[in-house]
Order: sequence, then structure tokens, then C-alpha cells
Amino acid sequence: MKKLINLFLVAVLGGVTALGINHFVFERNNIPEVEVTIPHRGERVPSTLVGHFGSVTTTLPDFTIVAEMTVNAVVHISSEFERRASPYEDFFGEGDIFDFFFGPRQRRPAPQQRPVIGTGSGVIVSADGYIITNNHVVANASSIEVALNDNRVYNATVVGSDPTTDLALLKIDEKDLPFLAFGDSDQLKVGEWVLAVGNPFNLASTVTAGIVSAKGRNINILSEDMAIESFIQTDAAVNRGNSGGALVNTNGELVGINTAIASTTGTFAGYSFAVPANIAMKVMEDLMEFGEVQRGLLGVIISPLTSRRAEEMGLSVIQGAYVDSVRVNSAGEEAGLRPGDVIVRINQNAIRNPSELIETVGRKRPGDEINITYYRNGRERDTKATLKNVFGEVASVTRESRDVAEILGARFEPVSEGDLSRLRIGHGVRVAEISRGILSNAGIRRGFIITHIAGTEIHTPSDVPSVLQGKSGGVLIEGIYPDGRRAYYGVGLD
Repeated sequence: MKKLINLFLVAVLGGVTALGINHFVFERNNIPEVEVTIPHRGERVPSTLVGHFGSVTTTLPDFTIVAEMTVNAVVHISSEFERRASPYEDFFGEGDIFDFFFGPRQRRPAPQQRPVIGTGSGVIVSADGYIITNNHVVANASSIEVALNDNRVYNATVVGSDPTTDLALLKIDEKDLPFLAFGDSDQLKVGEWVLAVGNPFNLASTVTAGIVSAKGRNINILSEDMAIESFIQTDAAVNRGNSGGALVNTNGELVGINTAIASTTGTFAGYSFAVPANIAMKVMEDLMEFGEVQRGLLGVIISPLTSRRAEEMGLSVIQGAYVDSVRVNSAGEEAGLRPGDVIVRINQNAIRNPSELIETVGRKRPGDEINITYYRNGRERDTKATLKNVFGEVASVTRESRDVAEILGARFEPVSEGDLSRLRIGHGVRVAEISRGILSNAGIRRGFIITHIAGTEIHTPSDVPSVLQGKSGGVLIEGIYPDGRRAYYGVGLD
């Protein structure tokens, strides 16, 4: 009997031990089971991930309602551009130089212009016919036609454009149109579902889905001096013809304007880029109110910051916008910023890279005040800056002054009191940057201080386009170089 009792106790102890080993070894290594239910049309059915540490309930997306909400507010745009009948005309014109190289031609009437048609997409953003699209879809077009999803067709006019963000605002004459409401693109999260709606390859009302792959992308596709590139990157399929179309969230709100793709073939290869809706809304409001985008400028040249660069320079932070230089009399200089500073916050919004700084400041207008947090010598500091316009002034910019500045091909800045005294001049503006334009064609170089145009004194940067506006023919520009050498230039205006 004693032996039987001992055997029974051993058996019980062995069973308990086996159960413990099974629980703590085998069950903990089990792969979580996945329970997925496929939803019917119009339903959002929960799916559950079950594992040892608990379960997480998610929802599979159903985009049917969002697609129905958005396709009628996205339009097809056809832009007509003029093109010469012969490519030789662009190089040789109608003169005799063609005959010199290629022999006499039979004289005949001038060839007819053959139009080129480009297509894209646009988003209706108001019931009375305002439409946002990409600037490259409509730039320099001789005529623009807009087709709605219900096949109604309208002629559109350009309200205004902004090459620095590649956006343009159109207007058609109609009422009670379906339109998309703006969402807050700042609230988008990486991994969030989005839909791209547009007209790729002239296929009207096409909807594709993907997720937000990244934010704040700079892909260097805009050549403008003050270009704002802080794109939303997605893997929603976007192709030619999608440009200017809508990127919407699962609430049917407009969160971006589809603009570009990254591809070696010219067709979708997994990455597409959209201008954030918060930038698009600011551009739209400026164009509607002023006819010209009002861009507030801080006046600093910035570059990325990495851990290696931070270590080499002895910096205490590895994220932010590194200040390479500060322009004279700019908002940044007046705020006390210096080369070597690292800007880490604007109005309490974190700045992790130059793109985020450019986007944040780019939403502001001249005269707006911003709070800046930056690091200098290992210490966090705060300052305030009042943003200025492209002419270095706290004022709105007109379309006419912008157009003149583009023709001149230069950016101007005030001259310091020290330089005015040293050069013994009472007024003038400095040519801070110069590119292709009538000033460079005349021989004017960077650093030249313009004191008079057509006999009129020049005191501020905005005086330059103001004096030249409406003038034609030859105009005399007087000034002095930093070494004291005076110079006079004649420029021809159309």
C-alpha cells in the first residue's frame, strides 16, 4: 500500500510538471492567430489579432463612400498651347540666315500655328467654381477647358498662379457645384490611408488608394528661388494626367494636391508626391484676395543637420535647420539670428529639417510675427521675427511688381547705413542676387548699388519695380559698386 501511494504522488507531480512546461514554454512560443472577416460593400467589419499578450481590433477600409463623395469634385483639364509648324522657325525665324545654311526656300505664306494639348486634373474647392490645380498643367496656356464628371464642359480663366509651390487657381462660371472641403494636412500620420482622385491617361474619375509613406519630402523638382517643397509622399498610384488632382483622407477631406511621381520610366513606380492642403489653402486665399501669393520671408539660408555634422561643429542637437547665413536687413537679422544657429521650433511647432522650416514660414504673410526657438553655443534661446516680403519690406506684393522683378531677373536688398556713408551716397538698393534677365544682359553684376532709374531716386527695393512699371524703350540705370566705381547701364524694355 505504501508503494502504491508513493507511485500515485509521483504520477500527480509529473502531471503538474508537464502542464507547467507546456504553459510556460510551448504556449508562449505560439504564433498569434489572425481572425479576418471580409466586409460586404458599405460595411466596416472589425478584424482581431489574437496572441498571448492580448488582442488588437482594427478595421478594414471600405472606400466606396469616400470615392462617391470625391469623384464629382475632381475635374479633367485640357490646356491648349501654341507651337510653331516647323522647329526651325524657333531658331532661324523668317530671316535670310536659314537660306545661307540650307539654300533658298520657296517663299510661301507663314505657316499656321499648330496647338499642343496637355491634360491634367483639378479640384473644385468652392460651389461658385474655383478650382485648384498644378501650375505646370496650365502655365502659358492659350486656352483652358474644364470637364466635370457629369460631362459638362466650361472655359476656365486663371485667377493666379504660384510657381514656387506649383499651384494655380482657376475659375469657371457656374454655381452650386460639388466641392471638397479642406482637411488639416498637419494631422496626417505616416501609415494613414489616402485616396488619389484624378484623370490619368485621360481616364476620367479614377480612384486609387494607398498610405502616407512620409511627410516633408524635398525632391528638388521646383527650380524657383523660393520654392517650397515639403511634399506628402504616398504609394497611391499616380500617373500622367493625375497632376492637380485630389489626395483625400478617409473622411473625404482634401489633404493634398497630387503633383509628381518618382520614376525612372515616367510612369508610376511606387512613389507619388502631393502638395499639403494647408499650403494649397494659403495659396488659394492669397490669390483670391491679392491676385498674388504673399510670401513671408525670414531671410536665412539653411541646410540639413546630421549627427556627423553636429559632432564636427560641436552642436548639442542633431535635428533642426542649420543657419548657414543671414541676409542683410532681413527679418532673421533683425531677430538676432546668426550663422551657426540651429532653428528647432517655430511657434512651438517642431522643426526637424529645412523642409519643415520652409513650409512653416511659407504659410505666413509679410508682417506676420513668429516665435523662433534655436540653439546657440549649446543653449536654447528664443526670439521673435516679423517676416518681410521679397523686397525686404513689411508690405503686400502686387502682381505687377512681381512681374517686373521676374523680367529684371534680380533680387534687391537695402544698403546698410555704414555702406551708404562709406560710399558717400544718400540712398540706393543692392543687387543681392542676379540671374537671367535684362539686368544681367546689360552687364550689371551682383553687389551693384542702384541709386537712380530714369533719373528717379531709388530708396527701397520695391522702388525698382515701381519706377519701371509701365515704362518702355531705353531706360538709364545709375549706381555704384562696393569698390566705389560708378557705372551707368542702358536697358531696353518692351
